[in-house]
Amino acid sequence: MATQRKKKETTQEIIVSWYTDYCLSHGKKPNSVYEFSKQNGFEEAHFYKHFASFEELESDYFSKMFYYTVDLIKENKEYAQYDSTQKLISFYFTFFEMATANRSFVKFLLEEGKLPVKNITKLKTLRLDFLMFIKTILEAPLKVENEKITNIQNKLVHEGAWLQFASIISFWMRDTSPSFEKTDIYIEKSVKASFDMVYNVPIESIVDFAKFIWKEKIGSGFTYKN
Repeated sequence: MATQRKKKETTQEIIVSWYTDYCLSHGKKPNSVYEFSKQNGFEEAHFYKHFASFEELESDYFSKMFYYTVDLIKENKEYAQYDSTQKLISFYFTFFEMATANRSFVKFLLEEGKLPVKNITKLKTLRLDFLMFIKTILEAPLKVENEKITNIQNKLVHEGAWLQFASIISFWMRDTSPSFEKTDIYIEKSVKASFDMVYNVPIESIVDFAKFIWKEKIGSGFTYKN
């Protein structure tokens, strides 16, 4: 039965809140924007003022998380003095604190359906946002005068950072440790190892990170849930 609400123009935030509630309460998306708007007592046209589809709403959800994270870390007066490693770790810690606060919905979005791998498209806007952010804190490891080589280096470093971010998301979704403390360890070790590999090239931190991954994959302390 449709909820009886006086029909009025709604905000983006309210629509997302209703959508979140519907998905978590029913374990699936609404069948249509028409059904969703009718159930929540607002005009279908108001939905399309904010989002072209449910898929765009979901993509925008992750983008909003990103920008809120960036705003939060920049409120810290010490952030401007951080080196690149500290800035990236600060971003990851803050982002995943927010993701944890909304874990049920985030997992629903990324595990939905029989082929969860398709849900990676929901991160398309987040990826673009993250790449813009990462360009402000990571530089090419080798200083050369050839602009083409510099651009290639930058692209490899930035895309590598995105793959790292995606791997942390994947790890966090499977993490069963209290307060997701193993995700924090994963963040610290993976960032240190990647910076050492790209900028410093010592082996110790890379081996340390590899040992951690091996332990989590093979050891009994980590449970994979389908």
